[in-house]
Amino acid sequence: MFTAIENALYPVVCDLNAYLSNYVLVFLLIAVGLWYSIRTRFVQLRCFGEGMRRVFGNLTLRGEKHKSGMSSFQALATAIAAQVGTGNIVGASGAILTGGPGAIFWMWVIAFFGMATIYAEATLALTTRQVDKDGTIHGGPVYYITTAFKGGFGKFLAGFFAVAIILALGFMGCMVQSNSIGSTFETAFGVPAWVVGIALVILCGVIFLGGVRRLAAVTEKIVPVMAALFLVGALVVLAVRIRYIPATFGMIFRYAFQPQAILGGGFGYALKTALSQGAKRGLFSNEAGMGSTPHAHAQAYVKSPHEQGVVAMIGVFMDTFVVLTLNALVIISTLYTPDGPLANGYTGGVTAVLGKSNLAQAAFGTVFGSRFGAIFVAVCLFFFAFSTVLSWNLFGKINAIYLFGRKNARVSAAVYTLIALAFIFLGTLMSNDLVWELTDLFNNLMVLPNALALFALTGTVVAIARSKTAK
Repeated sequence: MFTAIENALYPVVCDLNAYLSNYVLVFLLIAVGLWYSIRTRFVQLRCFGEGMRRVFGNLTLRGEKHKSGMSSFQALATAIAAQVGTGNIVGASGAILTGGPGAIFWMWVIAFFGMATIYAEATLALTTRQVDKDGTIHGGPVYYITTAFKGGFGKFLAGFFAVAIILALGFMGCMVQSNSIGSTFETAFGVPAWVVGIALVILCGVIFLGGVRRLAAVTEKIVPVMAALFLVGALVVLAVRIRYIPATFGMIFRYAFQPQAILGGGFGYALKTALSQGAKRGLFSNEAGMGSTPHAHAQAYVKSPHEQGVVAMIGVFMDTFVVLTLNALVIISTLYTPDGPLANGYTGGVTAVLGKSNLAQAAFGTVFGSRFGAIFVAVCLFFFAFSTVLSWNLFGKINAIYLFGRKNARVSAAVYTLIALAFIFLGTLMSNDLVWELTDLFNNLMVLPNALALFALTGTVVAIARSKTAK
């Protein structure tokens, strides 16, 4: 039954994604990021140091306790937990396989401009958030969308976004994460994916029931640990392969502008493939412009929206320029070099052996050994994907409550959580390709209303940026 449904849906979803990714998503992502970069006088450069000081100057694994909401670092940790997931390992692997090493260059471009975009998203989320008498905070794109567009049109766009994010992250997105955890654990430890699914449902259920405070307490501890673990492992591999590092960077830049040299086909088609893969996977990785992480930043207790805006930029930087880049360097320096199986591109018999779900494991395995390499990636991916599931569940829950009313908040949250847990389990049973395509589809749809609101509220963001950085 599952196979029949997948076979029917897969080509339709692929066609929709191809159109959105190639003709809509790339334009919107770069346009919004470039627009805000210019209007804020490249806030991602001018305020980068301030953002780093705010994040690492007061780094702690025990944030301040609040009756509701989160500390600034807890909000960032929750945002990074959402950003640093399978997109950094499986997503980057898929981008490299399909778009060549040059796709990483376009991911960098998307991330650079995305830092300005996420500054806008975070500041608007804080500016338009609503706080109940009991201190419960409601914030996210639905609130700045209805601020940007009054009346029925604003409500329609906000409702469209809320439905899209519930499907994209709360349901389909969690399937991607659990699917990746299940497949890597099956490869590394021989544990059936459905067993992993049951364990995930139990773990997630316990944390979901604890609300925002329990989630914040978990993410602020998981995120630094998982980042450090992956950082050490990747640096060990790169140290062993250090003589290939110059060639690795060379391939990233060369194949960004000459992708046909490794992808084959015509120049135009190859360039479109490399660029669209970079944009699509870049979006799924750092989520700038998608409208997901503003839900976390809206929960922050800060003196001004600008403070959390510069902190949010560091989340994109850590996600793409640190974690994703390290993974990409490991893959390219081990598999695409002259002694690697992909030296001539992703063609021939290697396509039956390597795929996006096991590419990183194969890359780390060249140095750590196939067995330990598979285990290392499986453990890292578990932390990445598990923390992402926690954050995405919160984002979806906020929108479920928005759709079905605050008066029925507990009932709405309970029903949503049960459905989300079911999707987490189903993700371990379904095919990797369909799950990714469905998630990409709803991710793409989320961007549309969010981008419209970001353009409409340019004046508000620019005023905040200039008032805080004019000194």
